[in-house]
Amino acid sequence: MKIHELFPYLHLQNAAKAIEFYTQAFGAREKFRLTEPGGRIGHAELDFGGTILMLADEFPESGIRGPEAVGGTTVTIHLHVDDADEAIRRAVEAGADIEKAPKDQFYGERSGSIRDPFGHRWTIGHSIEKVSPDEMQRRYTKTLGG
Repeated sequence: MKIHELFPYLHLQNAAKAIEFYTQAFGAREKFRLTEPGGRIGHAELDFGGTILMLADEFPESGIRGPEAVGGTTVTIHLHVDDADEAIRRAVEAGADIEKAPKDQFYGERSGSIRDPFGHRWTIGHSIEKVSPDEMQRRYTKTLGG
C-alpha cells in the first residue's frame, strides 16, 4: 500500500463561519464547498499554501460532531509559518483565544497555541534553530526537571 496524502478533516458548528475565519486568520484559500439545500456544508476544502484542510458542518444524525458539541478536542493542529507572533496576532484579531503566548521552545521553534472560535486547538510556530533529536531529548528531560 502506498499512501499518497493525509488530510486533516474538521467537523464543527457553522462551517461557513469557519471558512471565513480560516481565510481571514491564516490566509487560507477556499477551493470549493458542497452545500445542502438547507445551507449545511457537507464538505469544503481550504488550501493552506499547498496543504489541504477539509471541513464540514456537524452531522449529529451520523454521529459526527465538533469540539463544542463534545466538550473539547483531543487534536492539535500544528501550523508552521514564517512568523508565529504575527500569525497568532492575526488569528486573535479574527476571533481566536490565546491558550499559550508565543515563546522560544526547547525543540528549536518559537510557538504558541490558540483555540479557534469553533473549539479546535492550533499550535502555530516557526523555526528558530535546528535541533537534533538527541539534543531535543536532553532539553526535554531538563525541562521536566530531570
